[in-house]
Amino acid sequence: MNTSTYAKPFTLALLLLLSACGGGGSSTSSSDSTSATNLVDWTWIGGSDSFGQPGSYGVKFTTNPVTITDPPNFPKALEGAISWSDNLGNLWLFGGGGETGYTDFNDLWKFDGSKWAWMNGDATPNQLSNFPSTVGTSNPVNASGPGSRQYSASWTDSTNNLWLFGGYVRTNAGGSTAYANDLWKFDTTNKQWTWVSGANTVNQVGTYGTKGGNVTPEPANIPGGRWGVAHWSASGALWLFGGAGYGSATFGYLNDLWKFDTTSKQWTWVSGDNTVNQVGIYGTKGGSATPEPANIPGARSGEAFWEDGNGNLWLFGGFRVDTVGPGDFNDLWKFNIATNQWTWMSGSNLIDQSGNYGTPGTMSSNYVPGSRRFAVFWKDNSGNFWLFGGLGYDSAGNFGDLNDLWKYNIATNQWSWMSGSKLRDQNGEYGTTGNSNSFVPGSRDVAVSWYDSINSRYWLFGGQGYDAYGSNGYLNDLWQFQPKP
Repeated sequence: MNTSTYAKPFTLALLLLLSACGGGGSSTSSSDSTSATNLVDWTWIGGSDSFGQPGSYGVKFTTNPVTITDPPNFPKALEGAISWSDNLGNLWLFGGGGETGYTDFNDLWKFDGSKWAWMNGDATPNQLSNFPSTVGTSNPVNASGPGSRQYSASWTDSTNNLWLFGGYVRTNAGGSTAYANDLWKFDTTNKQWTWVSGANTVNQVGTYGTKGGNVTPEPANIPGGRWGVAHWSASGALWLFGGAGYGSATFGYLNDLWKFDTTSKQWTWVSGDNTVNQVGIYGTKGGSATPEPANIPGARSGEAFWEDGNGNLWLFGGFRVDTVGPGDFNDLWKFNIATNQWTWMSGSNLIDQSGNYGTPGTMSSNYVPGSRRFAVFWKDNSGNFWLFGGLGYDSAGNFGDLNDLWKYNIATNQWSWMSGSKLRDQNGEYGTTGNSNSFVPGSRDVAVSWYDSINSRYWLFGGQGYDAYGSNGYLNDLWQFQPKP
């Protein structure tokens, strides 16, 4: 991924500089008071404990499912990849940025809980999108579809189709990248990509139409090209919020909320602004607060998100550049689809907040994760939210990669610190593959996560961060954790 004013602003080089100055690559034992590794069991499942590893592709899936059983297959070290969980308990992984130079990928993988299968796309980097002749047309099996990209939005629908929107995409094999607003569907039965909506060219501005959750969709409506968005599947629709990209005219950070109807194939602008770099309107904080119609999160990218069992949309943190200046959030928001209103639930309305960790495993309205971007996250079967790592602020107010694990209890509107360190830039403690104990992944950001609701398993893969040996780079380690009884 190329860096720019609006791209991920703290690069690998800066993190290595922090390490050299004494801020990175430290190792903290599970008995240290800065860690809380005794409340969950982490297990290193596969991949390497060292950064920068290549992938092992094996044979691409065609029509014979026997080809998926080759046990050495494993994705390469990646950051900014895209993930889905299907209704059968399988985990899916697409694209992301590779370790060597500015390389992006379009390979699609499936993990069945024990083995990886290369399902679609290419083993070589920097592939361009393969658009069919018309919107709504499927590509042949293994003809691929979306080009190499990072930080796209993803959804799984009720019939197990995988949906992909936008991201930071390749525009030529030489390394140029731009912002897409194309929407694709991958049919997990026939293994084909379909171009559903959006442009086959990049850096498109949005067409907003009329705002409101109950308005009739307008066929011309479409979000502008963007990356690093929040996305949800709720109330039978696909939802998208913010990111870095194009509003109705210019490029910047966004706070617009969109809904896509998979039947009509139309977008509706539901909430937020069609102009960039908007400051949030917070109103009154707290779960018992009455929603205030003017409330809206500020523009941002790299936020964490989930939907609860009642169909509400939740949003945490992220990075912004606006009239106040650049910074990271730790604010938590809830959007009620029925009332079309946002409520500020937790955290600060100020940027760059240190984490308040408290006692491990103890909930309190005073405890809250520090400001951060590109954390990974899960929703459990009770609707509670789990948050891990990201690039942000530790308990001492220092900025770097994090490996703290938090749980948000939706019933009490309180956070509790469950695992990892209070301090930034921690090495991974791997142990032996398949064995669980007081191990913990290294600090990282732009990793991917899955929650397998069928088997109640939490999964973490890759990202940019610290390996077992104090080096910072792209990772391909696969982890699973379980809360202890």
